[in-house]
Amino acid sequence: MTAVLAISNRKGGSGKSTTAVNLAAEWGARGVRTLLVDLDTQGHAGLGYGVVARRQEPSVHMIFTHPGFCLNEAIRSTAVENVLVAPADLTFDGTSRERGISTLNNQLRAADITERFDLVILDTPPSLDMLLINALAAADAALVPMIPHALSTEGVRQFTRLFFRVATSIKPDLKLLGIVPVMVNARVNHQRSVLREVGIEYGRGRMLDGVRMDIELAEAFSAGLPIRAFAPFSRGAQDYRHLADELDDLWPPRRGAPPPDPAPLHARMTQPLDAIRGLSQ
Repeated sequence: MTAVLAISNRKGGSGKSTTAVNLAAEWGARGVRTLLVDLDTQGHAGLGYGVVARRQEPSVHMIFTHPGFCLNEAIRSTAVENVLVAPADLTFDGTSRERGISTLNNQLRAADITERFDLVILDTPPSLDMLLINALAAADAALVPMIPHALSTEGVRQFTRLFFRVATSIKPDLKLLGIVPVMVNARVNHQRSVLREVGIEYGRGRMLDGVRMDIELAEAFSAGLPIRAFAPFSRGAQDYRHLADELDDLWPPRRGAPPPDPAPLHARMTQPLDAIRGLSQ
């Protein structure tokens, strides 16, 4: 069966799209046939691969607005091995509700998707609307990125309340993989305090190792490339590679052996990865 992962937080600007783009590239490099579905009408996940649907071009949102539309028609190739993208409609206003909460699930479980892909990653919108409910109803698991800031923490709380409502009423086998801090700077006392608070509230077992602050992650987005293609020796590339390793231990998918790591990064590191581990303890 094709595995479906929703990457979500009720707070915008929490690193959802960056995480979706870079995890897709990591799993693609491991031989996992991956489809990245951009449900957020800002279209940032598509931009991370240089894929944008112009007006009237096929997009994932057409499954909600055009009866009979097949998601397969919206899928675009990318320059990254084993990764394809279904881009967003930047003009979608979210008012179309006639197709119900199982619309996306029905599309993702169709043979033309399950035969092509091992994994579907959903970059979800931050708003509580039909799109987010569709995403959770279609997902097998959810991952919650967060910036160590009070506002992002509240977004995690709002999302987890919704997650457990969906898990108890719509999708009882929905799994919460964990919370992943992004844009982490271990020298900032406020971030350390927030991460400890979240670790206490949700349990240390829910907290994954974080992704450090790295300007090259933003530069990669501007270039329309994931970080492993844009700057494979950067901190961001190392941290998303490590996150994919963590998730591989928790949940499918794994298709091939992990690719060899680039050369050690010690000479370029100013803030070792070990410095942000354990901040939630």
